Amino acid sequence: MPAKKDVIPLIKALKKLYPKHIIPLHHASAWELLCAVILSAQCTDARVNTITPYLFKKYPTVYDLAEAKLTDVEKIIHSAGFYHSKALSLIEMSKRICEVYGGEVPQTMEDLLTLRGVARKTANVMLGDYFKKPAGIVVDTHVKRLAYRLGLTKNTDPVKIEKDLIKIIPYEYWGWIAIALILHGRSVCSARKPQCEKCTLSTYCPRKGV
Repeated sequence: MPAKKDVIPLIKALKKLYPKHIIPLHHASAWELLCAVILSAQCTDARVNTITPYLFKKYPTVYDLAEAKLTDVEKIIHSAGFYHSKALSLIEMSKRICEVYGGEVPQTMEDLLTLRGVARKTANVMLGDYFKKPAGIVVDTHVKRLAYRLGLTKNTDPVKIEKDLIKIIPYEYWGWIAIALILHGRSVCSARKPQCEKCTLSTYCPRKGV
């Protein structure tokens, strides 16, 4: 695993490609983003962004969704896949936010993990991307793949990968780095056919084409 100082050139190169911290899931509040992230499990962001306008029109506040009928929510989010468990998570998550946190999405890892449908990756998205006070680094399939290819980890378990990244990525980049790697994974460093010949990060990549 490289030293923290050795990762800086890679971070700077990645910053040139993806300078802004843009969350691809459309939202107007912390609660809306949390709903969108829950829906995004094994579903594309593009698909989620077609679903959430209808969901938030029907249930404009966390209190509305907390009182929703399961079957009604299932109909709206059906195309996201795993719609029964996701609908249940959305309703139960909203209920707890209303009953325990006064209608506001909690801002600590410990509290977020008490919400149904929220695991560490989702909590990291909320803390790092929305609240701008990351407690870790999001590790999805793209981050997992690119972290390995770029030599930032030798692990394949997301929890261990996150620990490796935390050791070498400066804290001020924790929220942004995952978004940047995800965008690069989608546009250039795909799983099946990485476009190494056009990748401006190839200088820093010890595992080209792997």
